[in-house]
Amino acid sequence: MPDNFVVTPWRVEGEIDYDRLTEQFGTTKLTDELLDRLRKIAGEDHFMLRRRIFFSHRDLNMILDSHESGKGFFLYTGRGPSGHTHIGHLIPWVFAKWLQDRFGANMYFQLTDDEKFYSQNNMTLDETRGFAYENALDFVALGFDPAKTSIVIDTEDISTLYPLAAQVAKKLNFSNMKAVFGFTNETNIGMIFYTSLQSAPCFLEDKPVLIPLGVDQDPHFRLTRDVAPKLGRPKPALLHNIMVPALGGPGGKMSGSSGGAIYTTDDPGTVKKKINKYAFSGGKADVEEHRKLGGDPEVDVSYQYLRIFFEPDDARLRKIHDEYRSGSLLTGELKGILIEKINTFLARHQEARERAKDRMGEFRLAKN
Repeated sequence: MPDNFVVTPWRVEGEIDYDRLTEQFGTTKLTDELLDRLRKIAGEDHFMLRRRIFFSHRDLNMILDSHESGKGFFLYTGRGPSGHTHIGHLIPWVFAKWLQDRFGANMYFQLTDDEKFYSQNNMTLDETRGFAYENALDFVALGFDPAKTSIVIDTEDISTLYPLAAQVAKKLNFSNMKAVFGFTNETNIGMIFYTSLQSAPCFLEDKPVLIPLGVDQDPHFRLTRDVAPKLGRPKPALLHNIMVPALGGPGGKMSGSSGGAIYTTDDPGTVKKKINKYAFSGGKADVEEHRKLGGDPEVDVSYQYLRIFFEPDDARLRKIHDEYRSGSLLTGELKGILIEKINTFLARHQEARERAKDRMGEFRLAKN
């Protein structure tokens, strides 16, 4: 049977079979044994690991070995600033914050304003730079330690990034890029070079790096991992999270371009309207049928948002799951739970985001 989904750094469509995706990408599924080791070293568990929101990896064992040996590791993730931040973008950032807290690791957050300029035909460089600042506010609002965190903006920090990118670029060729990304002779050379620049933060410190990221970004770092040994550096390790589904579900991912996104800047009324109007339901056609047959939480977007991000308490999530499955909890009631959870989170986040406007200098790479 042919695959009915597409996952690339620029396009995610269809209902993703994550088992098949790990085979396609050549990643390794997280095992209970590896998660148990991570939990013991970290001193606590995280619900995104228990629920396999992070589901696969590359070389996580190497990172844990480095930590236990005393060498340590550092963290790196980022954002392509083509619009405002939506809740799907927060998944690897929130998890990276937990990793920083538990391991005391330095964190680098790359804003690739150049790549979005190259890849979005309708965007100017000034626009992508503006969104880089807006996205950075959301990152800072999550509470990272400024003494251990640096925000890297490609067009502003190029003097630091370019010497590293040049070393990567010399080891890549156009054949590599075509094979991984499907580039053609019509592809602009900025896009062809871009993977080299996204690789650069992997080599900012002389120790291994761990990158929490959406699985759609894995192809860039597949190439980085091929190049790293040629530069005498350890391969970057990756932890992949699943795609947060679009409001309209069940396939694809949350995306501003598809209109199915909840942004960190949305007000309570907007959140309520979007969830009530657009959130894909796993319920039945009418109340009587739903009470009799129950709903399907596995396809219900409101339940999935609770599972992925907004309800970290396993017992509460199980209660919601079972009541929806039995039919005692209606779709409208489930949506109401999610609306309250999102708006409570956003109220706190937006206050922190406002405070972040006066703190950006603490987090810029130039401070170091």
